[in-house]
Amino acid sequence: MSYNQTKKNLTNVSQILINMALSESVESSLKEAESNLRNALAYAARQERPVVCAVIAELITKIDNLQSMDSLLDKLENRQPGDSGSFGLFTDDE
Repeated sequence: MSYNQTKKNLTNVSQILINMALSESVESSLKEAESNLRNALAYAARQERPVVCAVIAELITKIDNLQSMDSLLDKLENRQPGDSGSFGLFTDDE
C-alpha cells in the first residue's frame, strides 16, 4: 500500500470514528496500538528509510488526535443549555 493510499484510508477511518463516541474497548485498543507504533518507530528510526518513520509517526499522531477529539466532543455533547461556555480542562494528565 502506498503512502497516499495509507493516508487516505486513515483520513476515512478518522472521520468515521469522530462521528461516534469511543467505547472502552476501542479506546484501550487505540492506546495499545499507539504503544506498539511508538515501539516500531524506535526500531524504524535505527534501520529503516525516513519515509517509514514518517508514516509511523503520522499514525501515532492520528491516534492521539482521535482520542483528544473524542474527549472534546464528549464535553461538547454533555453541555447543558445556558452553560457559560467553560468546559474545564481539555487535556487529561494521565
